[in-house]
Amino acid sequence: MSRPLYLIDTHVLLWAVDDDPRLSEQQRTIMHHGEGLIISAVSIWEIAIKRALGKLTLAGNIVDTVRAHNIPFLAVNELHAARTEQLGDHHRDPFDRLLIAQAQIENLTILTSDAIFARYDVVVIG
Repeated sequence: MSRPLYLIDTHVLLWAVDDDPRLSEQQRTIMHHGEGLIISAVSIWEIAIKRALGKLTLAGNIVDTVRAHNIPFLAVNELHAARTEQLGDHHRDPFDRLLIAQAQIENLTILTSDAIFARYDVVVIG
């Protein structure tokens, strides 16, 4: 049996970088162990947009930070984009919808504290 692969939601990534206490103990353990972690290009895009709009302050370059921890990136492809059309309307956030689609297509477990993710056909660790 293969190990699960964990797609890290944007806020969990930011919490891990800041060692934020909102990170659950299970999320913290998985992140600390470091195996099977994946960051979507969607999260990098979301962070870039929020930084450009002044809605997020973050020291350093998030891409460099992720690379320093040897976490691979997951690119967005046409199957991920197309799957968003099939998702229910539980979540309106386009970044989160794309993460959910990626998790479904790639059979990934999502590390998130967003309870709405659990309404979709994905495995969530909150």
